[in-house]
Amino acid sequence: MAHTDAVEAGRQTRSLRSAVVVNPVKVDDLDALRHTVEDTLATAGWPAPLWYETTIDDPGRGQTEQAVAAGVDVVFACGGDGTVRACISALVGTEVALAVLPQGTGNLLAANLGLSTDLAAGLAVAVERGRRLLDVGEVDGQHFAVMAGMGFDAQMLAATSETTKRRIGWPAYVVGAVRHLRDRPMRVSIRLDDQPPLTRRARSVLVANVGRLQGGVTLLTEAAPDDGYFDIAVLSPRTLRHWLALGWGVLRRRDRVPRMEEFRARRVEITSNRAQPRELDGDLIEPGTTLQAQIHRRALWLCVPRPEQAPDLTDDAEAAAERGEQLVERSGTSEREE
Repeated sequence: MAHTDAVEAGRQTRSLRSAVVVNPVKVDDLDALRHTVEDTLATAGWPAPLWYETTIDDPGRGQTEQAVAAGVDVVFACGGDGTVRACISALVGTEVALAVLPQGTGNLLAANLGLSTDLAAGLAVAVERGRRLLDVGEVDGQHFAVMAGMGFDAQMLAATSETTKRRIGWPAYVVGAVRHLRDRPMRVSIRLDDQPPLTRRARSVLVANVGRLQGGVTLLTEAAPDDGYFDIAVLSPRTLRHWLALGWGVLRRRDRVPRMEEFRARRVEITSNRAQPRELDGDLIEPGTTLQAQIHRRALWLCVPRPEQAPDLTDDAEAAAERGEQLVERSGTSEREE
């Protein structure tokens, strides 16, 4: 039996130990969250989880490392993109699984799992023990599970206020995007693995492990989370008409999207003629003139709605949400009966 198969078999036959790494700023009522999580896990037969709160100085990596050292099997990342990404960095290469309990307005990994901000669904996915080994990308020692980007996508994130996101949710990113539609393109050199570099005038270059954006829009239909390759999208619209054609092509899922080129590689080096905003999994990092990404194949255990090898991680997400609601309700009923 392979090592990963043995680990998986062990997970299926015993109660699992867990920890919650939570960003308290993203949670409206921390006591209510703790109550719901602990009661639901108890109903599923799990022991009470350990709890760790993130700080400004440590957004979750150190806390996750403490949880791993304590011997947990699952770490629940409860917060926004930054919290989830910090947890990923601590879990890469370990046998501990990541479960996402999204909070706030837009969590990119949760969107690719079809979980939105559904706490019950996130709990159900974890206790049902569906697991998937995912590839993980690395940029400057930081890790990402969904995508890295340079240019327009990061500009959009920077232009979107937290207040607007709290008020209207993920459509707030559209407001941020409109502010930068007419910005001038960047001149980039793109090296894919050991091939000669490509030169482009682009608005954005995205390096994706999976292809779903905020709002459930799929940008890269061929992106698979465990194939050992990045899918790279080079976006080069120059006018409003180009943007409309690109957006319509993505929504209609045409084989060829106007003003978008697609490539595949294990390593990517993007160099711009001037410093650009950059992002990892929807979380802004320091601007720079380069973005170098490498892939680590099958490096992260992730709790998913279904463990099958379909490229789309959202399979069974709606049903998992319904089962999660039932599980939460049963935990409440059990408490009342006691």
